Amino acid sequence: MKSSDTDATTYSLGHKMLDRGVQVLSENGQEVVNTALKADLVVLNTAVSGKWLDVVLRENVPSVLPKVLWWIHEMRGHYFKLDYVKHLPLVAGSMIDSHVTAGYWENRTRERLGIKMPETFVVHLGNSKELMEVAEDGIAKKVLREHVRESLGVRREDLVFAIINSVSRGKGQDLFLRSFYESLRMIQEKKLQLPRMHAVIVGSDMTAHTKFERELRNFVAMKKIQDRVHFVDKTLTVAPYLAAIDVLVQNSQARGECFGRITIEAMAFQLPVLGTAAGGTTEIVVNGTTGLLHPTGKEGITPLAKNMVKLATHVERRLTMGKRGYERVKERFLEHHMAIRIAAVLKEVLRKSKSHSDS
Repeated sequence: MKSSDTDATTYSLGHKMLDRGVQVLSENGQEVVNTALKADLVVLNTAVSGKWLDVVLRENVPSVLPKVLWWIHEMRGHYFKLDYVKHLPLVAGSMIDSHVTAGYWENRTRERLGIKMPETFVVHLGNSKELMEVAEDGIAKKVLREHVRESLGVRREDLVFAIINSVSRGKGQDLFLRSFYESLRMIQEKKLQLPRMHAVIVGSDMTAHTKFERELRNFVAMKKIQDRVHFVDKTLTVAPYLAAIDVLVQNSQARGECFGRITIEAMAFQLPVLGTAAGGTTEIVVNGTTGLLHPTGKEGITPLAKNMVKLATHVERRLTMGKRGYERVKERFLEHHMAIRIAAVLKEVLRKSKSHSDS
């Protein structure tokens, strides 16, 4: 994220923690060093926080490592640098958002860096109470749906497929647009009578003028589908768009998402998910029940296009998948489910840390 996005996110999270009675300290300075030394447990959040240990704690690192729980959310190759993760073998444990990602970290650290992962706990994320309140409020969803659709120029009866993610090649917006265009051609060739279809990309940033962003818009112009494709600026507030669309496309490429919170958020809104068969998505989406999976890369363009036509054609199947997804969220992807899972991990890591300090 750019600094402005980081500032906004930090401000939002900081205030949420303060509202819940959590003390918030600066990441630098003697106060945070003293706090880490006195703490029973230190949670490092994200892979790159390993550099914080050396920069801030310095000579105190060995004293803190045995009581560190390292929470990792990333699986991109550039995070596997010794500068970031050299202390991993010495911490009390690591916590990762999906089994697929945990396996990837174990193999990658061993094969590329020659280090061993600590005991690793897998904890799936959960939807916040705030998001679930909106998702389960029929009136609020109706108002948001009408407002967003009007702003996009989309009619009530139109069918909207959306990808909600930061715009980058790894998130697959380019392949999504190719699939969308191919689905329009399939519909035309088969002379299917379907609602008018739209593609929405939430997460755009034209102020950055990135090469990839220009590629996306040039493709839309070249294929003359400007009236079908809508670019929406990046936002921290996704609920209005989840209320407005009919199908979420989770098209992350290569190893996929570590988990993919937007996927469970979409399922809370009773949306079927068309996702890549990679990463944490495979642990969230039940293929054929709560959505449909397709391959990553160019091999996935036509399968995704066919899946889009399939859900556009079979309304009952689309709605049933959405309901099954919502049921799956209620069963295992709520905030309290995540809290129970994290509490169990904290209890085990604290026990391990205490036994180390007693020895």
